[in-house]
Amino acid sequence: MAVQPSPLAFAQKPISFGTDGWRGMIAADFTFERVMQVAPRAAIALEQAYGHLTTSKTIIVGYDRRFLSAEFARAAAESIQAAGFDVMLSACFAPTPAFSWAAQQQNALGAVVITASHNPAAYSGLKVKGGFGGSVPPEVTQNIEALLTQALPTADAEGQLATFDPWESYCAGLRAKVDVAPLRQAIATGKLTVFADVMHGAAATGLERLLGISIHELNSNTDPTFAGGAPEPLPKYLPDLLHQIKTYPRQSADELVVGLVFDGDSDRIAAVDGAGNFLSSQVLIPILIEHLATRRGFTGEIVKTISGSNLIPLVAKLYNLPLYETAIGYKYIADRMLEAPVFLGGEESGGIGYGNHIPERDALLSALYVLEAIVQSGKDLSELYHSLQERTGFSSHYDRIDLPLASMEVRARLLGQLQTNPPKMVAGQPVLDCLSLDGYKFQLADQSWLLIRFSGTEPVLRLYSEASTPERVHENLAWAKDWATAV
Repeated sequence: MAVQPSPLAFAQKPISFGTDGWRGMIAADFTFERVMQVAPRAAIALEQAYGHLTTSKTIIVGYDRRFLSAEFARAAAESIQAAGFDVMLSACFAPTPAFSWAAQQQNALGAVVITASHNPAAYSGLKVKGGFGGSVPPEVTQNIEALLTQALPTADAEGQLATFDPWESYCAGLRAKVDVAPLRQAIATGKLTVFADVMHGAAATGLERLLGISIHELNSNTDPTFAGGAPEPLPKYLPDLLHQIKTYPRQSADELVVGLVFDGDSDRIAAVDGAGNFLSSQVLIPILIEHLATRRGFTGEIVKTISGSNLIPLVAKLYNLPLYETAIGYKYIADRMLEAPVFLGGEESGGIGYGNHIPERDALLSALYVLEAIVQSGKDLSELYHSLQERTGFSSHYDRIDLPLASMEVRARLLGQLQTNPPKMVAGQPVLDCLSLDGYKFQLADQSWLLIRFSGTEPVLRLYSEASTPERVHENLAWAKDWATAV
């Protein structure tokens, strides 16, 4: 006799907003019914939070290229319209930052975006953006969750629903911040060759729209399976890009080659240098600080999360720029952008934003600034990075791993251990200091560090380390993994 699965195997997870929206498995947790419950309540929460700042009743609704994203967006839009709000529904997929930009430019209450960002193909999600052009604070998402326990108010009348093209205004806004003509000229004359892996995501066509010239765009077709991987800018998902750059036949000895990588909704970026080496935002952020400070004259505060490289504060110090450190999650950087004059804010997972833009991470704007740094310096990205390492006297390597745990009970046990009996030694090195701003970051005697933090919604341990050698990084991570399995 066939064994019937337990009904609990299909029990829906509660609708809960994490550091950047609500996400769930399509058809299991993320359904049309639930989207139509969440979306109008998100609109109500946006009106309650920001209605006093605008006379608008407009909500922007956008989406990425995932399975059923357009259909989920239509359902969200119609449920928001039925709740009495005017809706501007995107006519096509676009980067999440384009919808944050639209919310600000249209003086809207905010935006609802159907996207699961860099998550695997089985997931979809819903992000909520404020009319100021960035992620809403926890108070707003907590209010959405509270509103879900209440009946939806009956609207006096339906709102209006119209469609719009999000690309036009967004691209014009980015081109106003970067002179693309020299970039286009460098590509046209063969001085610069640009590869872009859009990972089947919403950045597709983006760079060509901005630059007005063809580039080598990879994985630009729609693929709801993401080729069996995930649209996350990590080396394991980029074999084609790495191979193409390594084997690309240069036309001249001084031809510069760069690869740019965009996640599923184009708010995270990574890069590949001319030799085919993967460069995370831990490398890109120092390069961008140097470029924008010296060649653009940018000033203001540098904001980093606690998982950011120790090179970032050293480069900030080179240019007498103040530094501010936050918990992990771009919304904390965005909050700081609304409070103080910020030059640049960035996180190790690829999100980088700028004080001259909306308080939102934006991979396409970052890509333009990276190209500008290469063209104006005439140097490969790794050459720029090694120069900063030499000037600061600091050289490091970085990696992170996610460690699945057996249950939330195991998670609780590990957390209790860290709270009551934190380690005094890590991989043979004394712990000099422990920062508990977000998780537990151990500063070690050899100037390396290890960060242990937990997912807020699932039994997953996130481990991060930076050290002077890759071997030392892996020793720290292996120690943390052994510690976790032994507790």
